[in-house]
Amino acid sequence: MNDSTTGAGHGPALPDGAGEGTRAVRAGLPEPVKHEPTLPGPVFAAHFHLPGDPTGPYTYGRDENPTWTLLERAIGELEAPGRDGAETLVFASGMAAISSVLFSQLRSGDAVVLPDDGYQALPLVRAQLEAYGIEVRTAPTGGDAQLEVLDGAKLLWIETPSNPGLDVCDVRRLAEAAHARGALVAVDNTLATPLGQRPLELGANFAVASGTKQLTGHGDVLLGYVTGHNAEAMAGVRRWRKIVGAIPGPMEAWLAHRSIATLQLRVDRQSATALALAEALRERSEVTGLRYPGLPEDPSHKVAARQMRRFGCVVSFTLPSRERADRFLDALRLVDDATSFGGVRSTAERRGRWGGDAVPEGFIRFSVGAEDPGDLVADVLRALDESAG
Repeated sequence: MNDSTTGAGHGPALPDGAGEGTRAVRAGLPEPVKHEPTLPGPVFAAHFHLPGDPTGPYTYGRDENPTWTLLERAIGELEAPGRDGAETLVFASGMAAISSVLFSQLRSGDAVVLPDDGYQALPLVRAQLEAYGIEVRTAPTGGDAQLEVLDGAKLLWIETPSNPGLDVCDVRRLAEAAHARGALVAVDNTLATPLGQRPLELGANFAVASGTKQLTGHGDVLLGYVTGHNAEAMAGVRRWRKIVGAIPGPMEAWLAHRSIATLQLRVDRQSATALALAEALRERSEVTGLRYPGLPEDPSHKVAARQMRRFGCVVSFTLPSRERADRFLDALRLVDDATSFGGVRSTAERRGRWGGDAVPEGFIRFSVGAEDPGDLVADVLRALDESAG
């Protein structure tokens, strides 16, 4: 195989100061080879020709794949541009990525700090960590409350903005405090994306995310990744991936890489529309608890503005009752009643239906898509009117 299919060659260097759109479009591409595609197709292989000693990058499909290599390079160029020594590993899902960090870095007797208002699956993770003899401490994201329970911890897990409440914490402040106490720091960057914030630049050891969401943005791929700059820590993450076999398929990896090219276009459109929607919702008397970090009056805005370049595509708010929320969702025409977030098609859900989040029954998590802003806002306002009866 030549470099265009193995991923052994790097693409042309980007000019100094290249914009994020340019970086997203070019991220992870191999050196151009005459008559070869600019983005090679997925490599479907369980094994590779391997005469003699097992040397070289590709030996067995559970360890490495050329399609992963290009995707990992692309994500790394977004999460850690210009940072020598940073490494990215892709996984079968966001939860696989989360698990790889927690279970590769922690041992029985260690303590870990988790947010108590984070992703719905974290309580399941907590139960498994405790079953392995790991102490789990929790505190809210807002107000940097995790600082209060850091002493003696081996790892601090940050989720900012939090899902679904959209609280924000000061990553740099928390990372500095954690490192002063000898703790590693991982930041779930799913909601922000690397175009919203870059945790490694803010002091984190790991940036972890579900690529299922806005990174790939089309609702057709399950994917996760970990980017880190500590070689020993990342070797542990890689070993965990090998042991568990939590690897993405080549087709999913290729689709993800293909989708990253439009990331900046999607993120800019979705963030601008999310702000427009939040501004419209704050004028509605039936809407309470409105949260969007991009609103100047949002409790998280001051901190978010210091560390985020874009504020994301998710808006959360509460309607007066479960019944009103259900009627509102049913009345929407341009928005799918579905879980997950970050896709080009807007989705919304009454989050309390899952039972795992401490939210009111009428709480709505709204993921803004790439529809025309005027059309989407009009649809939401119409649905609020129709659901009032």
